[in-house]
Amino acid sequence: MVNRLIELSLRNRYIVLALALGLLVWGIYNIQRNPVDAIPDLSENEVIVFTEWMGQSPQIMEDQVTYPLVSNLQGVPKVKDIRGTSMFGMSFVYVVFEDDVDIYWARTRVLEKLNYAQRLLPQGVTPTLGPDGTGVGHIFWYHLNAPNMDLGEQRALQDWYVKLALQTVPGVAEVASFGGFEKQYQLVVDPVKLQFYNISMMDVMNRVRANNNDVGGRKLDMAGIGYIIRGLGYIKNKEDIENIALSNNNGIPVRVRDIGTVQMGGDIRLGIFDENGNGEAVGGIVVMRYGENADKVIQDVKKKMEDVQKGLPEGVSFNIDYDRSQLIEAAIDNIKDKLIEEIGIVCIIVIVFLLHWRSALSIIIQIPITIAVSFILLNTFGLSSNIMSLTGVALAIGVIVDNGIIMSENAYRSLSEWQNSHSANQSQ
Repeated sequence: MVNRLIELSLRNRYIVLALALGLLVWGIYNIQRNPVDAIPDLSENEVIVFTEWMGQSPQIMEDQVTYPLVSNLQGVPKVKDIRGTSMFGMSFVYVVFEDDVDIYWARTRVLEKLNYAQRLLPQGVTPTLGPDGTGVGHIFWYHLNAPNMDLGEQRALQDWYVKLALQTVPGVAEVASFGGFEKQYQLVVDPVKLQFYNISMMDVMNRVRANNNDVGGRKLDMAGIGYIIRGLGYIKNKEDIENIALSNNNGIPVRVRDIGTVQMGGDIRLGIFDENGNGEAVGGIVVMRYGENADKVIQDVKKKMEDVQKGLPEGVSFNIDYDRSQLIEAAIDNIKDKLIEEIGIVCIIVIVFLLHWRSALSIIIQIPITIAVSFILLNTFGLSSNIMSLTGVALAIGVIVDNGIIMSENAYRSLSEWQNSHSANQSQ
């Protein structure tokens, strides 16, 4: 079988050369398409379900949120494991799927189950899916350099301008904000005044919630002109909250300012972000989607940040805290240099030992073709170009040329034996 294959290849050498050239071109195309990262993604194929119910203890979160979700998600197909974590006001459920499952198919199945499990949760509690990123998807960190803005203004700028702009970059799953204060209106109620006016805390909450709303009306025709009537009720400042009527006392309206004070404040924080001991800062973490090219996503994020910079207030700029592209480029460049060095050394050794450039060329030409084919296989199995995969290619260069050297040496030996036998027959 092997002899026939060799004979067929020798008789159709141009077809073999065309196939080799085709593999080389296909491999070069796959090299350009292969995702580039510094480290391989060894994280599990999982979908995260996040539920927030602020103010509740971990035990309540476990009993009323985490346990019902874990129980109902057990029936999702191709699930390998489900883990649940409960903490103050938050619940995390990690649904781990088998390795061969498409992540977006898995997210769809989990979302279908969540629609059913929603009715088992307390009213107003809504579980959401986490970003479609991996455990090593945190590829870029930055913070705002804004000395003339307080932490609340910086966080508002990050949440309502910078974050929304960077999330439009292809390959970005999420931009997670950190640091600063999330602005909110805070109503400090005097319980004595509530008791005096006979108003409950629930009445205050319902009145404030109902007044922060736009109300639709109807169309009014007058003199051949149609007017759309609607009530504008969204709160724009703290004075609007103070003037909300709660009830009446002897015909006199009781407003929010009569039972308490309204102030601007920040939401409860579970931690802070400090910049090298120089004080708090506000910034974001860019999370990459599954299977994306980390280096390309980072470069696209940087280009987008240049556009976003033009719209920032005067004196505000970006500071980069973590940029994985530096590690990626350094690792890839180092491996490329080693590949070139190894290819050069192998070529020199082959030429020196064989002392025949055509034989050496037949061996050396295997190296680029084999490396190109290896990238075809990397793309087929969904693997990225990283330190581990490229190091494996570098270590295999010696093995790549072994078969060519053995075949060349065997050909020389066979030709030598044939020549010796032919010379002996002629001498006789």
